Amino acid sequence: MSSSLTQPETHKAQSTCGVTRLAWQTLGVVSLGLGVVGVLLPLLPTTPFLIFAAFAFARSAPSLHSWLMRNRTFGPIIADWQAHGAIAPRYKCLALGMMAGALGLTVAMGYPGVILAVQTICMVTAAAFILSRPSRKT
Repeated sequence: MSSSLTQPETHKAQSTCGVTRLAWQTLGVVSLGLGVVGVLLPLLPTTPFLIFAAFAFARSAPSLHSWLMRNRTFGPIIADWQAHGAIAPRYKCLALGMMAGALGLTVAMGYPGVILAVQTICMVTAAAFILSRPSRKT
């Protein structure tokens, strides 16, 4: 599955007006921040935020896009997604384990059934998507 979602499009970045470029850059920074926080919090998914950050930076700041793609931690995740729509097995296990832990914590804290039901539906849907993606070793 090849996607141009994170391909740098320098011509777009150069022809974009300042306000639009700033908006994309702001979205990229916020998305990258949420992706970094997602490494620590199981309720925030890291990979989609990183992919969106790369997408936004490709449209606003090619230097930030290049930095993100060269990043030792995040670059391979984005590259696997970009080239193959793949998620490495270790990231799949980490994501599923964190989701299970978050759901277990919600149960242990005694949240109402409606909250548990919504959280379970969201997590099962996310887990199904994660498991449906091809695996690449990184």
